[in-house]
Amino acid sequence: MSAISATALLLSACESTPREEMSRWTPERLYTEAKEEAANGNYEKAVKLLERLEGRAAGSVLAQQAQIERAYYLWKSGEKAQALSTLERFIKLHPTSPALDYALYLQGLVNFNDNLGLFGNYTSQDLSERDQQASRDSYQSFRQLTEQFPQSPYAEDARLRMSYIVNSLAAYEVHVARYYLRRGAYVAAANRAQQAVQEFQRSPSTEEALVILAQSYDRLGLTELRDDTARVLKANFPNATIDADLSGRRKAPWWRPW
Repeated sequence: MSAISATALLLSACESTPREEMSRWTPERLYTEAKEEAANGNYEKAVKLLERLEGRAAGSVLAQQAQIERAYYLWKSGEKAQALSTLERFIKLHPTSPALDYALYLQGLVNFNDNLGLFGNYTSQDLSERDQQASRDSYQSFRQLTEQFPQSPYAEDARLRMSYIVNSLAAYEVHVARYYLRRGAYVAAANRAQQAVQEFQRSPSTEEALVILAQSYDRLGLTELRDDTARVLKANFPNATIDADLSGRRKAPWWRPW
């Protein structure tokens, strides 16, 4: 055999060694390697290792664990859609899994963190102006978790996040109502303000919702409804007036609990 042929054969063997070695890894070894890659921030490599593990150990508890952790690493690497898809598949295929509560919690967390910026992002950005579908999806996941697994270690945090979500949704309704009021669409403004009052009575946005509702009724000439709303406003918020300048009103932060 010539020197060139021997060298080529050696290089070929070197290239195939890692794959051949990985093919001999046990599911436990794949899981350990994936955890190490994730600990080092190599989420893409961790995801690939867990995918291989799922195929190798299909039907086992370890495969279920790998699927959930793969969803987590997908989320951490910025692949929200894939993370949610993985979790939806897990919840559908494993309704009796002991890890179902965590799957629901993670599903809610992915949407919550994406839409609300979590707790650390106290910026001037008006989060109530953003699309609220992610908030609603997050709320439903947390709600299912707390109802189905009230004693879950994730339930308490889920309930807290649900309160934040409700405050955000209420602020969104008031934002829309304010938008309509300023543009003279008084019927639309009254409808959105009334919805905020009825659905989110304990939120920080209730006061402004009542002000908008009363102002809308006043513009529409519905004096009886205006006066009724003003009485409710005064009873619940003694310092509030229906002639408040909404453009200068200071709203409670979206992240403040009830």
